[in-house]
Amino acid sequence: MPERPFTLAVIVASTREGRFAPVVASWFTAHAGRRDDIVVDVLDLAEIGPYELRYGSEEMASYAKRVGAADAFVVVTPEYNHSFPAPLKHAVDLLHQEWQAKPVGFVSYGGISGGLRAVEQLRLVFAELHAVTVRETVSFPMAGSLFDDDGKLREPLDADRAATVLLDQLVWWAQALREAREARPYGS
Repeated sequence: MPERPFTLAVIVASTREGRFAPVVASWFTAHAGRRDDIVVDVLDLAEIGPYELRYGSEEMASYAKRVGAADAFVVVTPEYNHSFPAPLKHAVDLLHQEWQAKPVGFVSYGGISGGLRAVEQLRLVFAELHAVTVRETVSFPMAGSLFDDDGKLREPLDADRAATVLLDQLVWWAQALREAREARPYGS
């Protein structure tokens, strides 16, 4: 157990009307919230309005501060046309050093691939920002059929296991990278 809990920023990537993202994000944040070594901060792009963020604005400063304060990230993303949503790319590209030397995990959903094609492209984006993506993911193929009308997984066992493995990896990397950044700032 770390001396102080890690701040895990859960980024909800979809901003579309009628989106399924809140269902998946709620399931994941509930799972993460049961851990003593993690404090969850949900960054819902539909609420933040990434296209409204302007350099020098209070909203931009708040967004940058929350991303900068995070020790680790989980991106909850759908797959749109074999890729990830444009508002996510914009929100990620607004910042640079706030992502550096921090771990990133993925929870994806979509059609037959469960969003994994979006995840593979996101790995390239985060590598360019000097973030560390963890191998394990949580993926929901045909996600709408996996959750009931109350947003609960019909068969949660495998997804719960996958989320635990993902969170364990993120915590390991968050600890290692926090210690490294405190010993010597990244890029120095």
